[in-house]
Amino acid sequence: MSTSEPGHGPEETDRGLVRMTLMEHLAELRRRLIIAVIAVAVGTIAAFFLYNHILHFITHPYRQSLRRHHIDGPGGGRLVVLGPLEGFTTRLKVSGYVGLAMALPVVLWEIWRFVTPGLHKSEKRYAIPFIFASILLFAMGCAVSILVWPKALDFLISVSGSDVAPFFSPSRYVGLYVLACLAFGLTFEFPVLLVALELTGVLSSRKLRNWRRPAIVAIAVIAAVATPSNDPFSFLAMGVPLYFFYEVAIVIGRILKK
Repeated sequence: MSTSEPGHGPEETDRGLVRMTLMEHLAELRRRLIIAVIAVAVGTIAAFFLYNHILHFITHPYRQSLRRHHIDGPGGGRLVVLGPLEGFTTRLKVSGYVGLAMALPVVLWEIWRFVTPGLHKSEKRYAIPFIFASILLFAMGCAVSILVWPKALDFLISVSGSDVAPFFSPSRYVGLYVLACLAFGLTFEFPVLLVALELTGVLSSRKLRNWRRPAIVAIAVIAAVATPSNDPFSFLAMGVPLYFFYEVAIVIGRILKK
């Protein structure tokens, strides 16, 4: 973004950029931040009151896994609180995570509205598909993590041994659940990164085709390291889509070249 002489309001240049003074930038940033914070606060408050339903959804795979392994969990399969404050802090954490997720469209919209005046028209044309693709892929990653979580939990309980009772605390169980969603969501941004590198000329579809074998090894390593639960189901659920995204990026690169 470029600045104009002090005292002048925002004005649009012939290249699609908006000229603003430093104080106007700061005022605009403050306004966007306030709206984003309010959205997160509203989402967190709503999640706080819906906490029991959210926790019931998150812990459903745990209860199902205990039934499949014929294990009688404490309190009918409820999580075990190990400290007087753990239940309350877990409620605050879950409310914060869900509140941020609920407010994410508003937060991203405010970021977009703040950045837009400094982009050229051609940059805006590319930015919008990238933003939508990033949101969609992150949501897909979280959805895959939620779907594969019951299998991952079954594996972790089975591999623990018959003399180990799988009674989990809320902070550790919910923490691993959220970390798995975050790991899948971020790794599913892989094709966006590849396409961006192709657009900037750092990579080409020819290079990606020539690097297929090393890419398979790299994807396997990334999937093995990025899965918090380290179970084979999560590894496959992450590795297979990543390789599929790699091939899709090659096709997109060839289309962009034409």
